[in-house]
Amino acid sequence: MQNKGKYYITTAIAYTSGKPHIGNNYEIVLADSIARYKRKDGYDVFFQTGTDEHGQKIELKAADAGVTPKEFVDNVAGIIRGLCDLLNISYDKFIRTTDDYHEKQVQKIFKRLYDQGDIYKGAYEGMYCTPCESFWTESQLKDGKCPDCGREVKPAKEEAYFFKMSKYADRLIDHINKHPEFIQPVSRKNEMMNNFLLPGLQDLCVSRTSFKWGIPVDFDDKHVVYVWLDALTNYITGIGYDADGNSSEQYKKLWPADLHLIGKDIIRFHTIYWPIFLMALGEELPHQVFGHPWLLQNNDKMSKSKGNIMYADDLVEVFGVDAVRYFVLHEMPFENDGSITWDLMVERLNSDLANTLGNLVNRTISMSNKYFGGVVENKGVAEAVDEDLKAVVTGTYDKVEAKMDELRVADALTEIFNLFKRCNKYIDETEPWVLAKDEAKKDRLATVMYNLVESISIGAGLLEPFMPETAQRIMKQLNSEVRDFDSTKTFGVYASGTKVTDAPEILFARLDPKEVEEKAAAIAEKQKAEAGASEPAAEEEPGIDIEPKDEITYDDFAKMQFQVGEIIACEAVPKSKKLLCSQVRIGSQVKQIVSGIKAYYTPEEMVGKKVMVLVNLKPVKLAGVLSEGMLLCAEDADGNLALMTPEKKMPAGAEIC
Repeated sequence: MQNKGKYYITTAIAYTSGKPHIGNNYEIVLADSIARYKRKDGYDVFFQTGTDEHGQKIELKAADAGVTPKEFVDNVAGIIRGLCDLLNISYDKFIRTTDDYHEKQVQKIFKRLYDQGDIYKGAYEGMYCTPCESFWTESQLKDGKCPDCGREVKPAKEEAYFFKMSKYADRLIDHINKHPEFIQPVSRKNEMMNNFLLPGLQDLCVSRTSFKWGIPVDFDDKHVVYVWLDALTNYITGIGYDADGNSSEQYKKLWPADLHLIGKDIIRFHTIYWPIFLMALGEELPHQVFGHPWLLQNNDKMSKSKGNIMYADDLVEVFGVDAVRYFVLHEMPFENDGSITWDLMVERLNSDLANTLGNLVNRTISMSNKYFGGVVENKGVAEAVDEDLKAVVTGTYDKVEAKMDELRVADALTEIFNLFKRCNKYIDETEPWVLAKDEAKKDRLATVMYNLVESISIGAGLLEPFMPETAQRIMKQLNSEVRDFDSTKTFGVYASGTKVTDAPEILFARLDPKEVEEKAAAIAEKQKAEAGASEPAAEEEPGIDIEPKDEITYDDFAKMQFQVGEIIACEAVPKSKKLLCSQVRIGSQVKQIVSGIKAYYTPEEMVGKKVMVLVNLKPVKLAGVLSEGMLLCAEDADGNLALMTPEKKMPAGAEIC
């Protein structure tokens, strides 16, 4: 494979407030699969990840734990790095924002920006969210709470340094317009442009005085550098950036980054604040920022108090490393949130991994041993059915490459497993057990077995970036090396006459759903007990009463048709302050529904949601736009709305009765 040049990929650095759950770890596995793929595809890859270790939240948590902030983050950073290693993450650099070289560069960057007039001293007064470490104005709050995390905010006022964001806003808008690939997916770009950049940027608070756990502003020791200016600069300090102009050769080689891989919740910081900081420093912008969706537990955010958190080490103990990697990569849509449950993991392991892949490898090796003493030879006795198999197998790389170019990793994995499914179909088509009964067809049987081994070898070569241990285990049993990508395009590379292993290994053992359910329940109970011991019990939420309406008969109710709908597109209704127009897929139909929920949901938040729809409502025009149904919502005593969504995964079109 020819050298295609450098490829610098980063993840967001993990915040050291506690042990990350599998939804957090998804990002590092996704980045690792991309990094491994690019290495194998001929790129000189540098993959950086790490930990974000400053801020008020950590200062408070350390105090609660009775340790110093440094002791606290040392412990959590060790846990985070251990989970990376457990998941077989091939990072080249693990940066910590408490590293001396990073802290010194942050101080130099802050002073440089101050000296050139981009940072000035002032005072901040607003509503402050401690978990997000963010100030908000009253107008930015959502239902009186933090618009990012939904938690309580408190009024705060303090002296602070500010960055003049508006100075660079037009330049950033121009860059985004000229580089449509800069922010991906496109929905994230639209959100940043429409909700933040085009309405006008406020100056950004970049220092704090109300806590001490941060990098000191060296010319004003009352202040510490605010977390985002500290954390975001890791992408350049980690590879040798120097604010005085003496950056390392590594920095000159690697920057700008080819891909910042981050969660959609921090897209604003990486596509607005970070590019503007870089512009102020006179540095190039990263080529692409990809804001991936969230991995939810049964369509719900993971929470210790709910007892629904799933941790990587628990999952690995039950399913194994590569099964966990496969699941989080395969089950995450490109743009919308994915869902993980113990039941779904068992289903995927038993069907995709144990049956489609594991059984294929086991059957092929077993038949090779049974019919030919394990020796795989290509006798060249071809039939028409072979050509389609070869076309599918040798054409898979191009399909995978096209998906990976768009960062559609789940789709790339699907293409590889389509290859394995084609191999299973080939066994059914050729019926080796029937060929084995006819001595005259022995050479044809040998050719069939060779075709299967060769196809599996190609599939394993393509699978390696995503499930590296599995690829190695397959090829060890076939007594050969894992293929490079170039050789996956050619059929016939596997050395004829090679002997496979005598005793095929079970790659993935089928699991009993009931046994896994019992393990999951025990883990959940343990989490709830731990959460109960460390957190105060939540107050019972009071109910509300509403004015009763006239009674209806069952026949009245039966006239209404309720179904589950999936919102596939959504946009604001022009010249309306309240209305959103959604395209809702219900079975094989798509209905246009206008709803007065603009104050509670953005169009981007709507897309992908499964909702409850009154389908047979007479169409009506609202603000000049046709509406063909109604989305059902719950409303509290203050008039706040929440869409009604199914508790469990249900298909679009399912009847609600």
